Amino acid sequence: MMKYQIVELSLDLNHAGSKATQDIYEIVRSLGYKANIIRTATTADSFMAKIHRQILFFIDWLKVYFTIDSNSVVLIQNPYHHKQLIRNWVLNRLKRTKNVKFISLVHDVEELRKSLYNNYYKNEFDTMLSLANAIIVHNDKMKGFFIQKGYPETKLISLGIFDYLQNPVEKKRVTFERAISIAGNLDIKKSAYIAQLGSLSAIKMHLYGPNFEHSLEVFSNIKYHGSFPATEIPQKLTSGFGLVWDGQSIETCTGDFGEYLQYNNPHKLSLYLSSGMPVVIWDKAAEAEFVSKHNVGLCVSSLTELQDKLNSITEQEFEEMVNNVEKQTAYLTRGKYTEKAISEAEKII
Repeated sequence: MMKYQIVELSLDLNHAGSKATQDIYEIVRSLGYKANIIRTATTADSFMAKIHRQILFFIDWLKVYFTIDSNSVVLIQNPYHHKQLIRNWVLNRLKRTKNVKFISLVHDVEELRKSLYNNYYKNEFDTMLSLANAIIVHNDKMKGFFIQKGYPETKLISLGIFDYLQNPVEKKRVTFERAISIAGNLDIKKSAYIAQLGSLSAIKMHLYGPNFEHSLEVFSNIKYHGSFPATEIPQKLTSGFGLVWDGQSIETCTGDFGEYLQYNNPHKLSLYLSSGMPVVIWDKAAEAEFVSKHNVGLCVSSLTELQDKLNSITEQEFEEMVNNVEKQTAYLTRGKYTEKAISEAEKII
């Protein structure tokens, strides 16, 4: 039985937007899934650019159809974020005329994230449900949503956490500091809580990533270190805790992005743990259970309680967390969670 994957590879951005897709691509390729690459859409918005994109999509998807053998297994990563000529026709035809079995690995569910949800994503989600013979979702909370949508529980696999591949580097050990690091997109329009970090004046904040609002540097507790590629940022995270938080407020995770934490596996969590760093996470986040179970960080209901939480942590307790994190680092940087989920999906189909 032949194994294939169909993958869109995004431009290399200085946040997690493309690394999750890239990592899945690399991991399943190592498992023997031959790659069929769809060329990523450009951002140009002219009429001719749109025509050019669709011609490329037509060529790429037609090539996919003729490349994939009958009775194969095909991994797809959902959702597709761009309209692509003949994509759904090819996928449906592969299933019906070539008896292809599909494994879908879900990156996002826009109905749960809400901010981008529209008829396009509704149709995209419904198409995934109709095609997939097995679906890998983030966690059991997200699995429950799929069950409510009528998808059989027996065909759902919980990933647990996203892997975060890293090239072998000189091993570092995160040191004890009662401080917080935030790595990722720092746009305060998306994550308004970042603009409120200055009010947590007793807590030192290390910020890394694009779209930083430099007016925040007026606060003595905020230090901006710059923006780095996903391959470099792990070596920059050297002390304290990584923060897994989102939304409009430091009081709790509110708004579309904040509430989405109740269902998704933030790639930021994988970044911190794969870098050897314990975390602070919202206690209502789906991944709070993972953090608590493996004792790799602190769960808080509000960032306003963070100072007391950090002050109560002893260096010995921190070192125990770091030891636990390093066990997870070994799994995450080698793709072991994805490998396990793919193996379970293969058994189902």
